Amino acid sequence: MSTYTEDQRKVTTRRLAEMKQRGEKIAMLTAYDYSMAKLIDEAGMDVILVGDSASNVMAGNVTTLPMTLDQMIYHATSVVKGVKRALVVADLPFGTYQGNSKEALASAIRVMKESSAEAVKIEGGSEIRESIERILCAGIPVMGHLGLTPQSINKFGSYAVRAKEDAEAAKLLEDAKLLEELGCFAIVLEKIPAQLAEKVAKELTIPVIGIGAGGGVDGQVLVMHDMLGINKGFSPRFLRRYADLSTVINDAVARYIDDVKTRDFPSEKEQY
Repeated sequence: MSTYTEDQRKVTTRRLAEMKQRGEKIAMLTAYDYSMAKLIDEAGMDVILVGDSASNVMAGNVTTLPMTLDQMIYHATSVVKGVKRALVVADLPFGTYQGNSKEALASAIRVMKESSAEAVKIEGGSEIRESIERILCAGIPVMGHLGLTPQSINKFGSYAVRAKEDAEAAKLLEDAKLLEELGCFAIVLEKIPAQLAEKVAKELTIPVIGIGAGGGVDGQVLVMHDMLGINKGFSPRFLRRYADLSTVINDAVARYIDDVKTRDFPSEKEQY
């Protein structure tokens, strides 16, 4: 059981800022349905991300690109129903905010109104400035996302570490400062050198949450299915598996099948 569940106050964007100020690390994990969100929240999670990674782990797609706004709203609605303490952030999926700031605002409003999520997360820096400004002007909290941005995977051509070269590193730092200036309440940095991520976290006043960005940032985020060992097909260096649920579930299902086939289940005590 988490040692941080004593503080049952609702986590807000302001509380995340306070956590950074006092040096308390922020724990963030993805969730996509009511049951798992409830368990994660009860364990004491600070932030639950309804990620477009649902495209991979829930729908079996190779990339996050096929995820639709309606699908994201469905998952976010389910998650919100199971959460009492954590801040719930929902990804805006590919194609709902890039290049059209009015569409970006409409997408964010739909997520907030229809799912009751408390913030949205979008990928990119200066190139989506107008979209961020419109969303923030409507009073909707925005979490940024820089570094490896999965929605741009076809542009990158691989999931390799980003911002290793000086020019890209300088652009990332510039974009991070811009996102803070615009009013984003936090930023996710994905798969970039640890030294660069630490520099960003030190130069920004808003929380910086890393995934594959080292320990010098203000918090960490992982995909639930990866961390719990449900998905074993993804094993990057930054991933630590805290359970082997794939084996546990497989064994349980196999025993159930065997009990049914051998007529062991149901027993007399399991009948009416």
